[in-house]
Order: sequence, then structure tokens, then C-alpha cells
Amino acid sequence: MAADQGIQTADDGVAEVSMTQARANLTALIREVRYGGRTAAFTERGERSAYVVPPDAYKQSLEDRLTIVAMLRMIDEIPEERRRTEWARNLIRYRNDLVHGA
Repeated sequence: MAADQGIQTADDGVAEVSMTQARANLTALIREVRYGGRTAAFTERGERSAYVVPPDAYKQSLEDRLTIVAMLRMIDEIPEERRRTEWARNLIRYRNDLVHGA
């Protein structure tokens, strides 16, 4: 995105504005996030460097993270004798993929 183009919509629907145009477009960008329910991003040299998200999206991400952490703990607490079952092995494999980014 060229610096003089203001707010642009990326292919994934995120409103983007370059850091050099951020001050001039900040109010419009925040309104798009607040009233349009869209995520926005500040970019530097065409790469996203920071995001602005609607309050509900932020709240949901925190709740989702707590749920995932609780599920990971539950998987870690599967008794040793049950870890040999297929469902437990699958859960443990899934947990490892989440934790290690596979």
C-alpha cells in the first residue's frame, strides 16, 4: 500500500493504514473498528506492525485463551493409565501441536 492512499482494505478484510498516514486517518480508522466491527492494522513498509480490534473481539480473545489454558491443564492431568487409550493419545498429540506450534 502506498503511503498516500490512506485507509485500504486488505484481502482478508482488515482495514490498513501506513504509519506515515496514521495520524491523518486515526479517527476514521477507529470509527471503522468501533462502528464497523472490523479489525484494523497499522503498517510499516507494507507489513502489519500493530492491530486495533473492537472491544468485543478483544474480550472474546481473552476468554478463548482462558478456555484453551484450562483445556491444556485438563489434558496434562489425564491419569497415566488412561494415557494409553486412543482418545487420550489424540488429545495429547493435539496439545503438543498447540503448545509447540506444529
